[in-house]
Amino acid sequence: MKILAIADSEDKALWDFYKPEMLREVELIIGCGDLSASYLEFLVTMANCPLLYVRGNHDESLHHKPPLGCINIDDQIYNFRGIRIMGLGGSMRYNDSRDMYTEGQMRKRIKQMRTRLAIMNGFDILVTHAPAAGYGDMEDLPHRGFDCFNELLERWHPAYMLFGHVHKEYGHFERQSVHSSGTKLINAYGKYYLDIKDDEHPARGKTGSPLYDLYVSLKKEL
Repeated sequence: MKILAIADSEDKALWDFYKPEMLREVELIIGCGDLSASYLEFLVTMANCPLLYVRGNHDESLHHKPPLGCINIDDQIYNFRGIRIMGLGGSMRYNDSRDMYTEGQMRKRIKQMRTRLAIMNGFDILVTHAPAAGYGDMEDLPHRGFDCFNELLERWHPAYMLFGHVHKEYGHFERQSVHSSGTKLINAYGKYYLDIKDDEHPARGKTGSPLYDLYVSLKKEL
């Protein structure tokens, strides 16, 4: 499966100089925050696939005017063709924005998803705006990562974590790295094309959770 991951900066090649072949093989678009509604709406209109997104720390406007045709997966685990995608947008709190959180507040968000995580037996892709602490983040408070993301990755071992927030221009930028849990970390700043192989996630209805696998099987039959 080919996924287009985007974050923070509207890529000129996808917008100002758009050509149909740029999205032709893309089966899913994932937005990792701080992108305008008009940009997200343009991409979902041009692409023949869904667009999932989380909000970034500069996405206050999306509370009032969400991008049409796109799916907000904040605090959700979204199933796309058997791939379980968990969304946790926002950054470390440094002012009163609705999309900024203390470490304790982010930890509480994860705790509130505990039942869904258990029912679905984890997830395959974590989509955030901020990085995990110590993995591609920075020392200043606004760009510091969340330690609870590390705990989440160590508990469930997803195949990928997609995030943004740390821009390439900051001089401290890692496009890809590997977490101690084995999760592949990708900073989606601008754009990144990700090819996910079938063996990198459980087959549809084969997550190991009897209840959730039964639900997926029945839904497929319907």
